[in-house]
Amino acid sequence: MFRGMRRKKQLLSKEETIKILKLCSSGVLGVIGDDGYPYTVPVSYAFEGDKLFIHSAKEGHKIDSIKRNDKVTFCVIEKDEVIQETFTTHFRSVSIFGRARILTDDSDRQYALESLIKKYSPDYIKEGQQEIEKEWDRVCLIEIKIEHMTGKAAIEIMEQ
Repeated sequence: MFRGMRRKKQLLSKEETIKILKLCSSGVLGVIGDDGYPYTVPVSYAFEGDKLFIHSAKEGHKIDSIKRNDKVTFCVIEKDEVIQETFTTHFRSVSIFGRARILTDDSDRQYALESLIKKYSPDYIKEGQQEIEKEWDRVCLIEIKIEHMTGKAAIEIMEQ
């Protein structure tokens, strides 16, 4: 169903790919937007198991698109170093294909919010719980169930 990577020597292991997902703080979500045009937007996310969690406003282009079509892509770039003298870039990235859904169950929403707080504010868990209570009715939570994931690095990095 999903294409294999053409340059197999650049394929990262599953462990390295997960490490990048846990390390990075933002990624780009791609959805099928208005009139069939792709729409991408940078977002903060948490990665747990085989899922990503994203918070959002309750309305907007991203939410409308997910409601119309749950197929999404997600990408993070962990390294992007231009090497001028060799006309190349040393990079490490992750590409994901998955299915998105807007969380409605309170326990799922709580878990998603706690995952985001644990990632972005691990020293403020108690205060994070207060923030969850304060913003509960205003925030939308999106879960992306990962169906396919690949990590890729520049060949120069792979050979090191």
